[in-house]
Amino acid sequence: MKITISGAHNVGKTTLAEELLEHLPGYTLEAEPYYQLESSGYDFSEDPDAEDFVEQFNYSTQLISESGDDVILDRCVVDLLAYLHVLDPRRNIQHLFEKAQTIMAEIDFLVFVPVEEPDLIPAHQIELPKLRAQVNDVLYDWIEDFGVEVIKVSGSLSNRRDQVLAVISS
Repeated sequence: MKITISGAHNVGKTTLAEELLEHLPGYTLEAEPYYQLESSGYDFSEDPDAEDFVEQFNYSTQLISESGDDVILDRCVVDLLAYLHVLDPRRNIQHLFEKAQTIMAEIDFLVFVPVEEPDLIPAHQIELPKLRAQVNDVLYDWIEDFGVEVIKVSGSLSNRRDQVLAVISS
């Protein structure tokens, strides 16, 4: 299976992906496109920038198409598109949305990690809280539009892990 973990920043995507990796023998983990691009020398803007998200989106589509089976992808093209939309709401992203729909057909399962109420992350630890909330809202609106099985997880890390593993085993 190709599993992608989706959500805004500071919701626990990477932590969940790493936890799932420990319980899914034979799976590999693909780090967020941001970190992969950064390690290859891409110079990101200091503040979130729409063009940086276009670059990550393109990298993510390539990553999905080139990855094999039994992979967990930390972050999703849908997330990156949501960030782009929030940062540049006047930009026409229809062609990117269609590209995301096409590439998401290669995903077997999408795990959506939303911002919870009450928030599990202490407010002082959240970078760019307004951006995080806006992206979370867009993801809630869009997450079902890509023709992929979606599970929305909540609760503690072990609860989230168990929710995902239950769906995978069924």
